[in-house]
Amino acid sequence: ADNNMQGNKMYVHPESPNTGSHWMRQEISFGKLKLTNNKGANNNNTQMIVLQSLHKYQPRLHIVEVTEDGVEDLNEPSKTQTFTFSETQFIAVTAYQNTDITQLKIDHNPFAKGFRDNYD
Repeated sequence: ADNNMQGNKMYVHPESPNTGSHWMRQEISFGKLKLTNNKGANNNNTQMIVLQSLHKYQPRLHIVEVTEDGVEDLNEPSKTQTFTFSETQFIAVTAYQNTDITQLKIDHNPFAKGFRDNYD
């Protein structure tokens, strides 16, 4: 009896829009993207994606062609290409049965605040 969680499900890279040569210059980092299970997370926060625990997710990469001034050309359909990589599928997990795994998350994840508060 899962309900559909509302929230921001799209992350726009902070360097977007940009040229192809910009994206080819170095690796593309998604380090500012935050995943949370906090249903009260701010939907206007474009850096935060709300996930539901024990659900499977498949990230998708959308490449959108834009005009010189950085605006999507709405007169030209099919200016978007979408890519998926099966290696990036994951299941969101918020609780672990193994105490060693819980401790590992506490020790190495600076965002594991909920684990620290509940585990001590």
